Amino acid sequence: MSTHPQAAPAREPFPAGASTAGEWREAVRECARAIGRGHGAGLGFVYATDAWADAFPAIVEALREETGIEHWAGTVGTGICWTGHEHYEQPGLAVMAAPLPPERWRLLPPLREDLSALAEHAGWLGRLESCLGIVHGDPHNPHLPRLIGQLAAVLPNGFLVGGLSSSRGRHVQAAGATAEGCLSGVLLDGALGVRTALSQGCTPIGQRHVVTECERNILIGIDGRPALDVFEEEIGEVLARDLRRAAGYIFAGFPVPGDDTGDYLVRNIVGVDTRHRLLAVGELLEPGQPLLFCRRDANTAWRDLERMADELAARLDHPPRGALYFSCLGRGRHTFGEGSRELGLIRERLGEVPLVGFFANGEIHRDRLYGWTGVLAVF
Repeated sequence: MSTHPQAAPAREPFPAGASTAGEWREAVRECARAIGRGHGAGLGFVYATDAWADAFPAIVEALREETGIEHWAGTVGTGICWTGHEHYEQPGLAVMAAPLPPERWRLLPPLREDLSALAEHAGWLGRLESCLGIVHGDPHNPHLPRLIGQLAAVLPNGFLVGGLSSSRGRHVQAAGATAEGCLSGVLLDGALGVRTALSQGCTPIGQRHVVTECERNILIGIDGRPALDVFEEEIGEVLARDLRRAAGYIFAGFPVPGDDTGDYLVRNIVGVDTRHRLLAVGELLEPGQPLLFCRRDANTAWRDLERMADELAARLDHPPRGALYFSCLGRGRHTFGEGSRELGLIRERLGEVPLVGFFANGEIHRDRLYGWTGVLAVF
């Protein structure tokens, strides 16, 4: 990608670079050469594979020194991506500079249990009509779903996109300084006009149901009947013979209250009790909650990815400058096959847009934590 020796025109593409060098210092140098210096960016995005989770703080500091960009937001993933490419497990680094007016953004301080640290930006937020948060979270923080909802609610016309770190080691993030165990990122003035979109990776099966009895994340009754009875009827006789296999293929879906687009949250089925006819799911439950079952479906997921990319491209009123992509770690090669097909389709539909991102342990869109989805943000 190109180097920009002086301030970039308003609509010039964001400088970006990626490296699969086996040593992180060389990867930083390669990315820094691609980005260059002196293009007016005070903000950058950085994603590294978890092979470099321990080195991530040093990577961020080295990027500051090599590029002159002081503030970085990003995290680690078992896979990362850049324009047209997916890269898994092996060492890898993808970075993008965002030369945005400094009055249009603020780093989100790490949030661990509440939003008290957000007070430092109260004056700036009070001047905005709307705000987009690009956020990264540590999946080990039990407060994360609540923090996501609360943050979206307190931001002016707040909207969030992002994902949870995925790592076989540390779940480290960059938000100015590096941090762990938190929700962090960057807040953008909504006037920047960033466009966002969501693509589902599962398709509903059967009819909508109602949770009639539950205890925490245990489904006891559905539609007034034993939960496992209803589940077995929905998935069919073949899958019902092997419930462990079914639990890796069929998921619980929870329709989003008040949404008129058919949006739903996908959660894993984490346990089956055949004796007591119970199901355990990866979500806290409430009686009266709507429920449906859904399945992984590569063909449906592919069509929905095409829809997302086409609809987002149609909403752009100027050539995009850059993009961020957050996809579930169960998508990518695991859903669409080898050859970077997921990122290849986005490049096909949006063009050679500078793009970076990662494969997440949960995706964030609007005010909720999703699973099996792809979330795209385009500048």
